[in-house]
Amino acid sequence: MNFAHLGLLAGMALGFAGYFGGFAAFLLVAALGAVGLVAGRLLEGDLDLGDLGDLLRSRDRRR
Repeated sequence: MNFAHLGLLAGMALGFAGYFGGFAAFLLVAALGAVGLVAGRLLEGDLDLGDLGDLLRSRDRRR
């Protein structure tokens, strides 16, 4: 399954959540999807927690 299929499934899930549960359900599904994405990337080894810290620190320095 490629990223286009995954994006389609995620969009459909968000659409169903928004239609049947309202905007709050849409936001909940989107937030949990983001948490799942980060957890999956960590487990696959594509993302390192140090990378997230560097990203947050560089954003603070720009201000």
